[in-house]
Amino acid sequence: MTLPLDALKGLADCLPVGACLSDSETLDRYGRSTAFWSTRPLAVVLPTRREEVQKIVQVANQHGLALYPVSQGKNWGYGDACAPSDHQVIVDLSRMNRILEINRTLGYAVIEAGVTQGQLSKVLAEQKTGLWLDATGAGTSASILGNTVERGFGHTRYGDHFATTCGMEIVLPTGQILETGFGHYPAAKARHCFPYGVGPAFDGLFCQSNYGIITRIAIWLMPQPEAFCAFFFRNSKDDSLPYLVDQLRRLRMQGILTSSVHIANDLRAFSSRAEYPWKECGNETRLSTALRQQLRKKHFVGAWNGTGALYGTRRTVRAAFSEVKKALRGNLVLGFNDRSLGVAEKVVGGLTALGINASAFYGLRIIRPLYGLLKGIPSDDPLKGAFWRCRKNSFINGEIPSGFNLRDSDAGVVWISPVVPATGENAVEVERLIAGTFEKHGFDPLITFTLINERSLTGIVNMAFDRTNAEETRRAAACYDETLSGLIDAGYIPYRTGMPGFKKLHQYNSPFWELARQIKKTIDPNQVIAPGRYIPS
Repeated sequence: MTLPLDALKGLADCLPVGACLSDSETLDRYGRSTAFWSTRPLAVVLPTRREEVQKIVQVANQHGLALYPVSQGKNWGYGDACAPSDHQVIVDLSRMNRILEINRTLGYAVIEAGVTQGQLSKVLAEQKTGLWLDATGAGTSASILGNTVERGFGHTRYGDHFATTCGMEIVLPTGQILETGFGHYPAAKARHCFPYGVGPAFDGLFCQSNYGIITRIAIWLMPQPEAFCAFFFRNSKDDSLPYLVDQLRRLRMQGILTSSVHIANDLRAFSSRAEYPWKECGNETRLSTALRQQLRKKHFVGAWNGTGALYGTRRTVRAAFSEVKKALRGNLVLGFNDRSLGVAEKVVGGLTALGINASAFYGLRIIRPLYGLLKGIPSDDPLKGAFWRCRKNSFINGEIPSGFNLRDSDAGVVWISPVVPATGENAVEVERLIAGTFEKHGFDPLITFTLINERSLTGIVNMAFDRTNAEETRRAAACYDETLSGLIDAGYIPYRTGMPGFKKLHQYNSPFWELARQIKKTIDPNQVIAPGRYIPS
């Protein structure tokens, strides 16, 4: 199927020269995915202004086109830039990348859809704003808006990104502009300070939906604290997960911990700092217990490993770290600030040069980028984990090129993200369900549990595979399907999913999805915006 010439001309007339593309090379590139599914678009349009997006929507209504908006197209593991079905027009908002305002007093930024983590972080630092971004592990060139409207999360006490959003600008399926909160009052002073406005709060309707194209948001930024301490812990016991979850939940509920806290198994830790040990495991696609134990020693990794941070005055940070160490008694707990981490790196570097204590070097090598994330500094280093199962992994000991696009590599990545009540009992049930299914299909489960608030964990399960291996890709698809179905049936629903997961979310008929469908039909009768995304057609 090709785009009719009159429709193509209509789109091209909305845009600067060269911003409407329909050549095979472009369509192939946008049709690639890190997952085992992909779709091919009809065309790609790259607007630079809101008014161009409005015109694109009007043309789509006239010609019966479906539009699929992406901010940077780096929704790794959930679909990248691929639409839910073939023959949609990709609206790539990456050229809408202006930082419109940074308010130092009230601590917020107003940004367009294409602004990246690296871009905003750099500006905040260069302008000495004293404000920190909350960053994800998706890399420096991933967008802020895209993660926010997927209800993604990061590492600091501003880790829940939707909760720290205050005001959206949305192009509706009619081409009209909706300003949420107080934004529709031209003289409103608190439009970026009070998220609800007056009357219905619409912001949530436009997250994980297909009701409009969000072109601008305001996000709250964290003031740089007087004192900062990143803490890292590890436990060598395989059965330590419930103890860790219960202790950390208690600290969160008491207000001692305010950051997101990530608890990762050994496999997740290996994947970010080492190549898959093909030779040692005899080309088997699951690691034996004995080999996992060897790798733990080599890479200074526990059965379960965690990161978090403390922010405040020197006195409060010192007291909070004391409580963390007390709560995690029996674990190795390390705390670092800028000075102590620098000293540790020099000491361990000197010892390593002499051939002493090499495992500590591996530990500090991974701490540095994680330390940065806890201060709102994005890094491309976490992307190395995507290559865990690739036979050719050229990045594990080198730098990921700036702007690197995973979908142009051999890396296969899909994520399964169940939400779990923050109890040790629930965490263990989920871990066992996932591990059993992965083992059945020949995969190692790379698992992180993130304490995103006081009462819930988000399980972030990475299935890594080599997309050049057809048989492995087939097994990955079967494993994903069975794991996601098993989790939903057990009551652990994902907070976010990709294309194959949408139908699984709809298998339980309910007034919820019926109302979502009715809203879509009312505001987008022509199914212009991303048909099939989250909302059942």
